Amino acid sequence: MMRSPTMTRRLASLLLVLLGATASAAAQQTAAGQAQPSAANAPAHQAVDGIAAVVNKQVITLRQVDIEAQKAQAQLKQQNIAVPDQQILRRQVLQRMITDALLSQEAERLNIQVTEAGAQQAAEVIAQRNRMTVAQLRAEIERSGVSWADYLKDLRHEVMVDQLRQRTVDRNIHISDADVDAFLKTQKRSGLSSLGQQRGQAQPPQQAQPSVLGLAQILVAVPEGAPAAEVQRLRGKAEELLARLRGGADFASLAASSSDAPEALQGGDLGVRPPEGWPDLFLQAAQNVQTGGVSDIIQSGNGFHILKVVTRGQEPQQAQAPASVAEPQRSPAPEGPMMVTQTHARHILIKITPAMTEERALERLRQLSHRLSMGENFEELARLYSEDASAPQGGDLGWLTPGETVPAFEQAMNALQPGQVSEPVLTQFGWHLIRVEERREKDMEDEYRRMQARQALFQRRVEPAFEDWLSQLRGQAYIDNRLDPQSSRRPR
Repeated sequence: MMRSPTMTRRLASLLLVLLGATASAAAQQTAAGQAQPSAANAPAHQAVDGIAAVVNKQVITLRQVDIEAQKAQAQLKQQNIAVPDQQILRRQVLQRMITDALLSQEAERLNIQVTEAGAQQAAEVIAQRNRMTVAQLRAEIERSGVSWADYLKDLRHEVMVDQLRQRTVDRNIHISDADVDAFLKTQKRSGLSSLGQQRGQAQPPQQAQPSVLGLAQILVAVPEGAPAAEVQRLRGKAEELLARLRGGADFASLAASSSDAPEALQGGDLGVRPPEGWPDLFLQAAQNVQTGGVSDIIQSGNGFHILKVVTRGQEPQQAQAPASVAEPQRSPAPEGPMMVTQTHARHILIKITPAMTEERALERLRQLSHRLSMGENFEELARLYSEDASAPQGGDLGWLTPGETVPAFEQAMNALQPGQVSEPVLTQFGWHLIRVEERREKDMEDEYRRMQARQALFQRRVEPAFEDWLSQLRGQAYIDNRLDPQSSRRPR
């Protein structure tokens, strides 16, 4: 399916913290020529010098863990967060490295690669969104104590994870018209219009600032299929942590030492988003919590969560830190007529599958492009070769509104004049050839609100869906964690 809601916020647990960021990519590095023990031969929980963990066939060494632990310790000190004792810090770092290794392995299996040029392009996007040059962004990053090389390495990993999520999770999230209708009715009942803008406000749209909510979390993870006694034990751990928080313990320090979430070493910080961008479970739990307060324990498929409301109010005029590569620029929706340029387009899609590599798909599309240049009919080739649902209609996608297709597709389409055919374009769906038929101006006030609602619903669903997918990935993997044997996983 070609159409897909544009992702409007990167999963907070995998976002790069740009000021005070740490280089986490060392988890992906395995020394060239190092022996890779098989799952069958790897001894259970044996303390082997130099090996911290085995993730499928990838070894994570103690030296790699210690390097990352030093970086994490420096970051925690910079953020004025109490550093856990060395044993706990190494365990927390190793858990993050194991997750990174699993994601990198899955990306390699799906032939997802991010080049240095791709990381540089992502840095340019971040700079543009923060109204600065790349040189200014680099200076800001290096001023925070992070080298530009480490920053780009982390950025490559973030872009890789984003593409992996798009390939594995996004396409399985479906928002129906009934879902959109129900969401808009809820917004109307709560006295909000334009998804967060108060009705009857006197400020002009360009001055109005959308509301935001910043959260942090402590997660006590519950393994998939855990027996009832283990679930009860873990709930007791969560209750003990909540009691410590309500007794005055520092949330960020407790998260760094005790949370099982990926952002534990950032003090549990999940970032700041518009309220509609949070999962329903989190939004409901934080609804009556004052700024600086903590929620009761909430349970999800991943375990027990305790939330802290870090920020609640209006988005500031200037960002506190450079935005992430996948964070969108938000602006209030205008009231009244909204004229937009729509594009009528067709495309030919060759999907990337385990049997059809990215290189083979590109070569096939280039052959079709050559046939088009020799005068063959685009619609006929789309009917014969396109692997999209639009193939029977000659690849016709109808009238497309800005934001209705994925960014790479839209950017290439917008660069075309009516009658022109694009060069091959890569998206998470595969390789495309795009032809623009015509363009028109249309009042999209109602459609725009529906699109915003669809994106808001997508945001609420994508994070839990990705966490579920990651939990399944972990459950299917061979993980021998020699610093924390209880967290090891061996699929049956």
